[in-house]
Amino acid sequence: MVLEAVYDERFVTFCYGGRFGMGRHTAIRKVKDCVFIDFIKKLFECKVLVIELGGNWLGKGFPQECGLCSILMNIYFDGFDKEIQEMRLRENRENRELDPKVVVDSSLGGADVFYKPVKVYAVRYLDEILVATSGGSKLLAMDLKMKVVKSLELGLSLRVDKLNTAIHSAVSEKIEFLGMELQAVPPSVLRPPMSEKAIRARKKYLRQKEVRALEFRNARARNRRILGLKIFNHVYKKMKQSDGFKFDYSIENEVREIFKSWGDEVVQEFLGSVDECQEWHRSLTAGDFLSLRHIRNQLPPELVDAYDNFQEQVDKHLNPVKLRKVIEDKERKEKQEEEQKYSKGTVEDLTRFCMKVDAPVLLIRKAVRLLAFTNHMGRPRPIEFLFALEDADIIKWYAGIARRWLDFFCCCHNFKVVKTIVSYHLRFSCILTLAEKHESTKREAIKHFSKDLKVYDMNGNDEMHFPTEREVKMMGDRNLSDPKPVDGVLSLAIVRLASDEPPTHCIAHFCDKTTTVFYRVRLLQNRLNVNPVEKEKWVQGMGVIHESLNQKCLPLCTDHIHDFYMGRITLQDIDCTSCVDVD
Repeated sequence: MVLEAVYDERFVTFCYGGRFGMGRHTAIRKVKDCVFIDFIKKLFECKVLVIELGGNWLGKGFPQECGLCSILMNIYFDGFDKEIQEMRLRENRENRELDPKVVVDSSLGGADVFYKPVKVYAVRYLDEILVATSGGSKLLAMDLKMKVVKSLELGLSLRVDKLNTAIHSAVSEKIEFLGMELQAVPPSVLRPPMSEKAIRARKKYLRQKEVRALEFRNARARNRRILGLKIFNHVYKKMKQSDGFKFDYSIENEVREIFKSWGDEVVQEFLGSVDECQEWHRSLTAGDFLSLRHIRNQLPPELVDAYDNFQEQVDKHLNPVKLRKVIEDKERKEKQEEEQKYSKGTVEDLTRFCMKVDAPVLLIRKAVRLLAFTNHMGRPRPIEFLFALEDADIIKWYAGIARRWLDFFCCCHNFKVVKTIVSYHLRFSCILTLAEKHESTKREAIKHFSKDLKVYDMNGNDEMHFPTEREVKMMGDRNLSDPKPVDGVLSLAIVRLASDEPPTHCIAHFCDKTTTVFYRVRLLQNRLNVNPVEKEKWVQGMGVIHESLNQKCLPLCTDHIHDFYMGRITLQDIDCTSCVDVD
C-alpha cells in the first residue's frame, strides 16, 4: 500500500496491471521504514512473494498472484516505461498528422486520398510488453525492437528471450498477449452483415409480429364491442324500469372519456391504413354530380361551399396519393441510409483495421481435459478427488473456475465459445460429481440441485454460487478490471481436515476470528503427476503454485473459506508463514 501510494502517479499512462486508484502521498520516508523492508524480505524468504519475470511459476498470460508483486514490478519498470514513452512521442512528432480536411489529389481525378501517419503504440501489463506500429515499415519495427531489447538488457539488467521476442504482422497472423490472441481484421469481421438465414428469420419474426398485432387489435375491438353493447343494454333496461338514473356520484364524464378514447384509437388505425383510405376516398369522390359546373351554377352557394369544404377535408385526410408519398419517402430514405452505410463499411474495410481479441479456445479445451472435466470423447465427467468436499464446497469450486474464465475472457470476440464451455462442460461435470458422490443418477441430481446448482443454507434459504444459464447468456463485453488469479481455483483444492488441533486464529489478513477449521492444500500438478515445465503436458497460462505449500494445513474461518473456494481471495491474501503441518 505504501509503495503504491508513492509510485503510482509516476507510472506511465500505458502501464497497466495491479494499479487501483491514484496515489496522493509523496513522502518517501515511509518506504525507508526498517520494519516494512524487513517484512518484504521475510515474504521473499518464505517464498510467499515471488517475482520471476517470464517464468512459468506464476502462469504465463495471467497477472501475478500478489498485489505487492505488481507494485514492485511497476516500480522496477518505471525507467523503461518512460524511455518507451519518449520513443513514442518522438516518432509522433516526426510523423505529424496532416490537416484534418480531406486531401484531394488532382492527378487522381479528384479522388479522396487517405493518409495514415506513422504511430507507435505500447502496452505493458506487468512483465508482458507489446509494442505496435501503424503506417510504418518493417525497418521501423526492427529498430524499435532493438531499442526495447537494449533498454531491457542494459537499463534493467534483464535477460531477454530472443526466441519469444519477435516481430509479427497483426494482419497475417495472430499475436499472443495476456493469454489472448490478437489480430488486425477489417471492421466487417467484428461487425459482420446479417446472413441470408438471419435476414429470413428476421422477416419471419416481423411477419409473426404483425399477425400478433392484428390479432390483438381484433380481440380488442371485439371486447370493446361486447362491452359497449352490455353498457347500452344496461342503460336501456334502467331507462325502461325507472324514470331515470339516481346515482350518488356522476359517471357521465368518465364514460364519455372512455368512449372518446376508443373512438380516437379506431380513427387513428383507420387513417393509418392506406387501402381503407383509398377505398373510402374513391367512394366519396367518384362520379358526384355536384362537381359539374352547370349543376353547381343552379345550386345555392351555401350548398356548393359545404360540398367544396367536404371534398377538401376528404382530400386532406383520405387522399391515398399523399399517404403513399409519405410511405415512399420513408422507404427511399431508409434505402439511402442503407446504401450509405454499405458504402461506408466498404471504404472502412479497405482503409482501416480493427483489433480482434479472441480467447485461446484450444488452450481452454486442453485445460478442461487436463483437469478431467471431460473424458477422451469430450463429454463431461465427474472428478473423484472432490468427493471429500461438502456439496456447497463442490459447487463453489466449480463456480470459482467458471466465474474467473467468464470475467477474464468477457472482452473476447469468441466469448460465446467460452460461455458454452462453462454452461455445458463445467456445469454438467459439477452435476455428475454430485451425483457420483451421493451414488445417484444425473436426473436425480438435477432434480435436487436444479441446473442452476442451488444449495440451501442453515436457515433453509437457497443460494446460487454457480452462474445461472440466464446469467451466462446475458454476459458480454463490460468494463474490464484485473481478473482474480488462478491459484485459489484451478491449481489447487483445499479439503476439510478432521483433526484434534485446538481452534486458532484465521490466517487470512486482518481477520481475528477464532472459529476456524483446518483445510489441507492439495496441488493440482502433484495430483496429476505432471511437471509444469513440460509444455506438451501442461497448459500454457495455467498458474503453478510452489511445492512448499503442498500438504500444508490452513486454519480458515467460514467467510474466508467461502471466498477461497470462489476465487475471491488467493494464497497471497493469507499469512502463509502461519501454515501448520498436521499428520
